[in-house]
Amino acid sequence: MENNPLSPHIQIYRWHISSLVSISHRITGIINILVITLICFWFMFFLLGESNYEVIKLFLQSFLGKFLILGAIWSFSFQTLSEIRHLIMDFGYGFDLTTTKVTGLIVIFGSFILTVLIYLIGRSLF
Repeated sequence: MENNPLSPHIQIYRWHISSLVSISHRITGIINILVITLICFWFMFFLLGESNYEVIKLFLQSFLGKFLILGAIWSFSFQTLSEIRHLIMDFGYGFDLTTTKVTGLIVIFGSFILTVLIYLIGRSLF
């Protein structure tokens, strides 16, 4: 009796753009839920007084706060583009191999481009 593995082994499995986008879509969905929850708590602190606002404002102006904001913007951008990709697939388009690779790359690179654009727009407004 042979002892061959039943599924592809991790050392011989090749990653595809579709699997990377799918896994990232799930992870960014969880991150977005956490970010929305934090935003709700942030608004709750607004109701508790102005002193709480100053603490949150100082945190958001720190390096860690700015990093978290950029990460949240990227997460929302990635999730949005990935949802548009899935919506197109729900209509029955984009299932051939070349199209899935191209749309996956559009989602990955487009999310970074959207993040930079949103950052630059935010810098010019404030």
